[in-house]
Amino acid sequence: MSWFRKKRVLLVLLISFVAVLFMNNIWMTWLYPIYYKDQIREHAVHYEVDPFLVASIIRVETNYKPGKESKRGALGIMQLMPDTANWAMEMAKLPTVTLDSVKHEADANIQLGTWYIKKLHDEMDGNPIAVIAAYNAGPGNVRNWIKKGMWDGTYEDVKNIPIGETRHYVQRVIYYYNQYTDVYDTF
Repeated sequence: MSWFRKKRVLLVLLISFVAVLFMNNIWMTWLYPIYYKDQIREHAVHYEVDPFLVASIIRVETNYKPGKESKRGALGIMQLMPDTANWAMEMAKLPTVTLDSVKHEADANIQLGTWYIKKLHDEMDGNPIAVIAAYNAGPGNVRNWIKKGMWDGTYEDVKNIPIGETRHYVQRVIYYYNQYTDVYDTF
């Protein structure tokens, strides 16, 4: 076999390998991993929340790194503000969850964060885009934006969210949500 023919065969093999790789979702799980699947699944089922939404929020908030504390004081893997966490612990009646466990234990943080997403889901009349915005900017802000007609609560109108950080946050969470639902058949 001539040198040129060998190169063509190798090129065809390489292209075939890459094509098979891209047609297979398994490699995509390396780019879009989901950690803490069992905890996310358990709490999402318990609180009737989409587990891909929880995973997407975690990915944007901390990229699955527990023990984080933001410059503003948000705690843990789902970046709950201490006041929100204390209020949620009281409302959800979770006596075993403490502020320290919210900061340092992924399971406690995921439980409380998932409960909070469910609460926001109820407050935002089931609108998942408004839930994402409220998780970042607070439900009062989101209700005001919608009430005043500044934003209609849809993803198509996300450019009208008056806070750039929240606008970008919603876009990133939806991006990861779409990636996760494309890559993973089930949770």
